[in-house]
Amino acid sequence: QVQLVESGGGLVQPGGSLRLSCAASGIIFSIYAMGWYRQAPGKQRELVASITSRDTTTYVDSVKGRFTISRDNAKNTVYLQMNSLKPEDTAVYYCNADRVLGKARFEYWGQGTLVTVSE
Repeated sequence: QVQLVESGGGLVQPGGSLRLSCAASGIIFSIYAMGWYRQAPGKQRELVASITSRDTTTYVDSVKGRFTISRDNAKNTVYLQMNSLKPEDTAVYYCNADRVLGKARFEYWGQGTLVTVSE
């Protein structure tokens, strides 16, 4: 059974920092691309950052220079370090594991963790 368990969300003031973690089990973590998505109230889910099995990273423009995604294959964990947080970063953040093998796609989601940026 595949599980992705996020942690690290919470309430933070503007300008503050948080580090999200996502611990994976039930998959060969090192061969999966991992991503962090977020969904704010009334908005579509968007990809915030991703990291491939070869550690290539991508970021949505709005978080470049502020967020850093990383992975520790020995701990089956992916992280999202979020600095200089803004109110518009408020959302539920979801961890995603994704692998394409030929015509088959294997994709899994965590349950989400809420990040609130507010005074």
